[in-house]
Amino acid sequence: MAPSNRADSIAKLFKGLKKNFKPVSLPERPVLEQLLFACCLENTDYGAAEEAFARLQESFYDWNEIRVTTVRELSEMLAGVADPQQAAANLKHTLHSVFESIYEFSLESLKKQNLGVAVKQLEKYRGTTPFTIAFVAQNSLGGHSIPICKGSLDVLYIVGVISEDEWAKGLAPGLERAVSKSNGHEFASLLHQMGAMLVASPFSSQLKKLLLEIEPDAKARLPKRITAKSEPVDADETKTPASSSRKKTAKKTTETKSADSAKASTKKTASKTPAKKATKKTAHEAKAKKKTTKKKTASKQLSRKKPR
Repeated sequence: MAPSNRADSIAKLFKGLKKNFKPVSLPERPVLEQLLFACCLENTDYGAAEEAFARLQESFYDWNEIRVTTVRELSEMLAGVADPQQAAANLKHTLHSVFESIYEFSLESLKKQNLGVAVKQLEKYRGTTPFTIAFVAQNSLGGHSIPICKGSLDVLYIVGVISEDEWAKGLAPGLERAVSKSNGHEFASLLHQMGAMLVASPFSSQLKKLLLEIEPDAKARLPKRITAKSEPVDADETKTPASSSRKKTAKKTTETKSADSAKASTKKTASKTPAKKATKKTAHEAKAKKKTTKKKTASKQLSRKKPR
């Protein structure tokens, strides 16, 4: 995008933001606290971030206790921010990295350094992000740096300030040139509010209306709901319920018939087996009877031949 076109788009955005949002005044904080507060503020509304940060400070004795607390416990304290787990991890890692580097919980020495040197030092700390570094540079180190979180970047893309390629790379070039340093805090505050709103409710009709007021051609770049693709339907499933029910009935009838025939054959087999046993038994009884008859005949003959 040409610089003149980008500047015009930013001016149009600034005008629309001032119409719908009011700038937020932040309290004065030490450099380290600003850095930690920025961990809570990223992609989150100012009010929710302030509440979470206050709750965090009230729940623990000092920064060292927070440093040694688990991410899971910290995330419970940060409920209400856009991503409590990520915010807790960034905050814990930042505290740990700062302490391991200078063995104290203070970054006031950065105010005495050149802005470029101070920013490089912040970039070395684990847990810091481009947003948290830019926030500290603007609010504590006197720099002209507009903090951009994911929500703010999405807004810039939707209204046409940055291209799709720049959006994919996480870049927002030309902001500091188009927005003066005197307007930097106001612009950053207003843009952040819309960005946090976009993260919290990407499909809000109110937000859609605001974005289209700023850029009527933004409809194609608005967030879209992801719908699941319909699965291919089998040919059998497309048939009428009546035909499928007939098939089911026929199948059941066939199954019933086969079951009945199986039962009948089982019964026949069962009846045959006892018959064989009965035949064997009858033969045995006949033999026994024969023997008894023979014995009786023999005894009769003996009785006839008695001695005189």
